Amino acid sequence: MSERHSRLANLLFDLEKELRESKLWAEQSPAPEALLSTEPFSIDLLTFTEWLQFIFLPKMYATIEASEDLPQSCSIAPMAEQFFSAEGLSGTKSNEGSSGNSSEGSQQTAGKIDRGSIIRRLADIDYFICDQ
Repeated sequence: MSERHSRLANLLFDLEKELRESKLWAEQSPAPEALLSTEPFSIDLLTFTEWLQFIFLPKMYATIEASEDLPQSCSIAPMAEQFFSAEGLSGTKSNEGSSGNSSEGSQQTAGKIDRGSIIRRLADIDYFICDQ
């Protein structure tokens, strides 16, 4: 694996970790028909985060594994911004329901969505791919 592929793999692993920690990682795959969409980002059949998990990440991991050429461009951060805005998800980790410094409050805020962090990770991937 080339250094470039290795660096991209690290960026993708970080994104996957962020999605898992934010509880945006699906436990089950969507129906096979949902993976056959011809619309951009499979917007007609999948949520954006499902598209990341079941389409984008597997394709990118396969590209890295096969040491194939990387795409010439990538622009997924703007789609993430649009998705998270439409979903009304907060820009930072939410403290709703937190009860001060108690462990219960910490557990309630664990796994909350930090859309800014996810968007930054996607912007890093966009920049890395476009900076060839």
